Amino acid sequence: MSALTLCGDIGGTKTLLGLARDGELQADRRYANADFPDFAAVLATFLADTQTDAGQVAGGCLALAGPIADDGRSARLTNLPWEIDSVALSSRFGLPCLQLANDFAAAAMGAVTSAPAQRFTLQQGEPLAAAPCLVVGAGTGLGMAIVLPQGDSWRILPGEGGHLAFAPADEAQAALWAFLQRRHGRVTWERVVSGPGLAAIHEALTGAKVAPQEISTRAAADPDSCERRTLELFLAAYGAFAGDMALACLARGGIFLAGGIAAKLLPLLPQSGFLAAFNAKAEHAAIAARMPVHVATDPLLGLRGALRLART
Repeated sequence: MSALTLCGDIGGTKTLLGLARDGELQADRRYANADFPDFAAVLATFLADTQTDAGQVAGGCLALAGPIADDGRSARLTNLPWEIDSVALSSRFGLPCLQLANDFAAAAMGAVTSAPAQRFTLQQGEPLAAAPCLVVGAGTGLGMAIVLPQGDSWRILPGEGGHLAFAPADEAQAALWAFLQRRHGRVTWERVVSGPGLAAIHEALTGAKVAPQEISTRAAADPDSCERRTLELFLAAYGAFAGDMALACLARGGIFLAGGIAAKLLPLLPQSGFLAAFNAKAEHAAIAARMPVHVATDPLLGLRGALRLART
């Protein structure tokens, strides 16, 4: 029997871990990070839950929401005080030294290699096979990666576009910028286009502090609610960000929306202002309109992407 590959998708709020054999997932588990003091505790629980002997694992890849150290051996999560050290994990659990990757590198690999059935197309566009693709995704934070086709494989270029300065497009967004500037100083796209950003938009518009999930639920139930106004502003900002990043790298290969928020808002996306904001690029609007835009719907996208990275 062939050896196992361990793969992981470690975000700010949750961790997905999986075991694969011959490139196919055999088992996966989801854990809430708040229930654990560090990643080692999550991994120990996963190995126990799946009754896995570390000696069965031949290698793997952990994708995580934070920058990887230059030596590739350690990383610190951006939105969680966890440090992951592949050498320390290998020593503690008797595992091979695991590859570490940025979570959006894994999401990008998972998105561009996903089956058509795992995509919802918002804009058909006119794709060019040799052109770059772009993956963006709002969740706990706002991630992005550029993907370059290289024959039968892909080269992933992770980026930090979510930390660029937010550019208001109208008076409502300018008022939001002023609200956030008073609170944070520099206002980045991630302050707006993320789960915390959704809550901040609602607070700026209404003065009320409401959890992002509750905002989404109320917005879906009542199109005339203040929560729907919040969501419309959020989706317009999301579209503007995605369009700006796509224009920066001429992503004619396609734009993929990953992260948990886009999939959850899928019923509202086609009728929202997302695409109008995506395509509102003045003299370059025709270029934006030729870019395909898809929502990646596979809930294990990052996990499958990490598995593919482990095999490259």
